[in-house]
Amino acid sequence: MILYTMMPPELIFPYEADSPSTQQMVSYQGIPLLVESIDGQNVQVIRILSTDPQHYMDNQICPGAKISFTNLEGLSSL
Repeated sequence: MILYTMMPPELIFPYEADSPSTQQMVSYQGIPLLVESIDGQNVQVIRILSTDPQHYMDNQICPGAKISFTNLEGLSSL
């Protein structure tokens, strides 16, 4: 991809290494998910990491869904 612009690359592609990542890989009912902590008790689904098409049809784990920490099995930071 080529961008023909006069804007500096820092404005187009901002560098975000200063902000700590709050995203984690977890397993919810055997389905690998990428989640982000929203408060002390819940996480929000960012991405489904499964290759099974049936997992993408589940409304409980669709991106944006909130899941309680008590239902999660394996937490690992990215």
